[in-house]
Amino acid sequence: MKKHTYTLFTASLVLLLGIMVSCKKEETKVTTPETGTMTDIQGNTYKTVKIGNQWWMAENLKVTVFNDNTPITNISETANDSIWSKSTKAAYCIYDTTLGALYNWKTIDNIKIIAPKGWHIPSDEEWKVLEKSIGMTETEVEKTAWRGSTEAEKILVKSTSIPTNSDYSFGTNESGFTGLLAGCRLFSGKLNKEKNTAFWWTSTPSSEKEAWYRYVDLNQKKIFRQHTYKSYGFSIRCVKD
Repeated sequence: MKKHTYTLFTASLVLLLGIMVSCKKEETKVTTPETGTMTDIQGNTYKTVKIGNQWWMAENLKVTVFNDNTPITNISETANDSIWSKSTKAAYCIYDTTLGALYNWKTIDNIKIIAPKGWHIPSDEEWKVLEKSIGMTETEVEKTAWRGSTEAEKILVKSTSIPTNSDYSFGTNESGFTGLLAGCRLFSGKLNKEKNTAFWWTSTPSSEKEAWYRYVDLNQKKIFRQHTYKSYGFSIRCVKD
């Protein structure tokens, strides 16, 4: 009888230890984002990632023609600033091919379409869906200016150019978004190539002259939401239809 009791006790102990180990493993499990690829009309292949229920490009767009092969106006980084600021056409600038292109908003607001087939430029609302998927609250996501807590780190790749006055360690890229610090081209035409900021257009206008965008900065863990002049040059990410 004692032997039987001892056997039951041992079996129970083994089972309990097994449950504890199993729970511990579950707690430390890291989910790897689902990934894929897509190709634009010029044959450029981009990495893609599923964030929540959305599929996003994991690289900045770099196409230089619309989907009917009509060229987009190229205003080079060496061009006079006024050429960019006075342009009334859809335009882009590439100063580093690894960072994609910087586009004015006229490239988005064009019936010829810049987004690869099966994809589109995300709206302000679709950006909010992304932000909620990576942890931003419903209250925060509706605000303007700096919002959230550490969401910027979750969409940026690890940066080696941390400002000396910053205590932040950018970034974790746990979302798989793989945000790149491409800077921007100001509405004045001046090119900001300092690799400590990133700007992305949305497809949502706020007025005749302005549209909504997103901005991240190495001095902030939060994501900035606001609208600005459509003549700025920002990066573009696409989301799947």
